[in-house]
Amino acid sequence: MTGKTSYLAGLSAEEAVERHCKRRGKTILHRRWRGSVGEIDIIAREQDQVIFIEVKKSKSFYDAISHLSVAQQQRIYATGSEYLANEELGQNTPVRFDVALVDSMGQIKVIENAIGF
Repeated sequence: MTGKTSYLAGLSAEEAVERHCKRRGKTILHRRWRGSVGEIDIIAREQDQVIFIEVKKSKSFYDAISHLSVAQQQRIYATGSEYLANEELGQNTPVRFDVALVDSMGQIKVIENAIGF
């Protein structure tokens, strides 16, 4: 894939995951929220819990998850921590770090609590 094709495929995957989340009752707070350390693809809320979602698209779920490096997980975690500064409970806010995998058929698999240190 070319850079532009990959970029557009990623946007499409994020939109699909956003619809998936909404169908399951989550409120979408932000798409592509950028902090000083990095970016989080989707930030959602489910009741009192904030959910940070990293979207990975590839031809298979296995290929998609294999693109998530330890360094990227650390950036997502740090960016999520930065985001929590704006929450009423700050770092005490209930949170979850999920990874949403999208395969070439458009199927979505969400791994809850996939990122944590």
